[in-house]
Amino acid sequence: MPPALQALLIQVFSFLACSAIAVLLALALKFNPPLYAIVIAEAGLAAAIAWLRRMDWWWWCIQLLFPPGIVVFLSFGIPPSYSLIAFFFLLLLFWPTYKSRVPYYPSRPSLLPFVRDLLPAGRSAEFIDIGSGLGGLVLGLAKARGDCHFTGVEMAPLPWGISYLRSKLTRSKALFLLQNYLGLNLQAYDFVFAYLSTAAMPALWQKAKSEMRPGAMLLSYEFAIPGVEPDLCINTGDNAPILYAWRI
Repeated sequence: MPPALQALLIQVFSFLACSAIAVLLALALKFNPPLYAIVIAEAGLAAAIAWLRRMDWWWWCIQLLFPPGIVVFLSFGIPPSYSLIAFFFLLLLFWPTYKSRVPYYPSRPSLLPFVRDLLPAGRSAEFIDIGSGLGGLVLGLAKARGDCHFTGVEMAPLPWGISYLRSKLTRSKALFLLQNYLGLNLQAYDFVFAYLSTAAMPALWQKAKSEMRPGAMLLSYEFAIPGVEPDLCINTGDNAPILYAWRI
C-alpha cells in the first residue's frame, strides 16, 4: 500500500477512534473533552501508529501536524483559497513523493568540494544528479569544472523550474531534465549522484549495476545501500551526512 494511502487511513482511524472515546466519555461520565484535547489526542495517536508501522519520519511529522493545522486554519478564518494555493504549491514541490517515496532533500553547500574532488583531473567526465532539486550542486560543479558535462534530473515541476531558470540566468552549461530518473539509461555517465531515501536505494543499486559501465562511480549522500559495502565513505563535515561511493 502506498505510504500516502496508509497515512490517510491512519488519520481517518485516529479521528474515528478519538471521536468515539469523546462520545463515550460524554455519555458514561458526563465529561465533554475540550476540542483541543481531542485534536492533540488524534494527532498523537496518528503519529504513534505511523511510527509503529515503521513509516519514514516525515510521515510522523505530517500525522502530528495535520489535525492542529486544520484547527488553526478554521479558528483564524483563513480563506479557503489560501489553502488551495498552499495545496498546489506543495503539490508542485512534493507530488512525485507519492510514487517514489523520496521527499525533497536539499543537500548542504559543504558537499560540493568533496564531490568536485572525485572528478578526474585533466579530462572531461559525464555527471548526473538524479533528484537534483533546486540545482545547487549541479550548477556549482558546472561552474567549478567547465570541462565536464553536468546534468540534473528532477521529477517535481517546481524545483525543476527553479533550477532551469537559474541555469539560464547564470548562463550555465548545466542541463536540467524534468523526468523520472528510472526512465533514463545511466550507461553514458561516469558519475551518478543521488540524494534520495532509504526506500529508493535497493532499486537504484540494481539499475546502476545493470546500466553503468565498468569504472563508473555511484555516489549517495547520507543514504547507504543496504547490504552493499561502499568503496568510499567521505566525511563531509561536522554533523553533516556521509558521502558514500561505489565503484561499478
